Amino acid sequence: MKGSLPDSFLNAYTFAFCEKRGFTRGQAWRWSLEELARTTGCNAIILPVCAWQDHAYSTHMDSDCPDVMDENDVRAVCAQARKLGLRVILKAMVNCRDGYWRAYIRFFDTPVPTEPRWVDWFASWEAHVCRVAAMAQENQADLFCIGCEMVGTDHREGEWRHLIARVRQRYEGPITYNCDKYQEDHVAWWDALDAISSSGYYPIDQLEENLERIRRVSERFDRPFLFMECGCPSRENSQYRPNDWRYGGDTSPRTQAEWYAAFTQALGRFPFVRGTGWWDWSATRLYPEQAGMDNSGYCTYGKLANDVLLRFAQSVKDQ
Repeated sequence: MKGSLPDSFLNAYTFAFCEKRGFTRGQAWRWSLEELARTTGCNAIILPVCAWQDHAYSTHMDSDCPDVMDENDVRAVCAQARKLGLRVILKAMVNCRDGYWRAYIRFFDTPVPTEPRWVDWFASWEAHVCRVAAMAQENQADLFCIGCEMVGTDHREGEWRHLIARVRQRYEGPITYNCDKYQEDHVAWWDALDAISSSGYYPIDQLEENLERIRRVSERFDRPFLFMECGCPSRENSQYRPNDWRYGGDTSPRTQAEWYAAFTQALGRFPFVRGTGWWDWSATRLYPEQAGMDNSGYCTYGKLANDVLLRFAQSVKDQ
């Protein structure tokens, strides 16, 4: 392997998802990051740099545009995180402007004249990922994630291996890829990476079986594993479908806390997991702490689940 994860458990929170260029010229994000460090006990942040493409079958993505944070934003967040004693994970992502999930990005495996081609999409994706990899190197990120939940692309093993080789020319640290839930045993190129990671939005009554399945994948590829994303909204019944931000009934911080308690307790029974990436903490639109109990989203700020996180943070710190 080219790089190794930090020895300590990476207890991270995703920060500044989909922030636009220049957001660090204001001050709101500094307060938000300080609150994250103060209230959660996390020891790291995941900073996603998100490019945009028009739709799932577009072969061009915008990486250097007003909708994407730039090098100055990344430098500012990384520097402030270090001051707060937080490790930094950089993550390259792409979203579709029409609202479709990136997992649906897919093209014909046999090229057809006039139809969008894999070769063109991967060329655009590679340019974005390599740009973010250079940011990761400049800012000495502790880990770099080369993509997120791109299920429709996972089978393109040759292109992903080529991309990983290009990334290693720009970033010297450990590299991972964030596959989607239930996909851990469907990626054939984990051996080219330094760690396996996935989105851990598993139902509260399916945690044990999925952690055991993932453990076998980690052993088969001889790679450490971490959850690059995990979490649950504050809505009734969301503990049974935590991946769906639209699902659930009335606002219910207790439901979220129950899922967090079950998830963190399960992690204690599966010590092969080397990190968590809680979803997600806004940089510029964080609600007041006293409004947390009325918020139905994923963020745990001002909610019962934040107490669970604090206890979990202490437990992994004591390991």
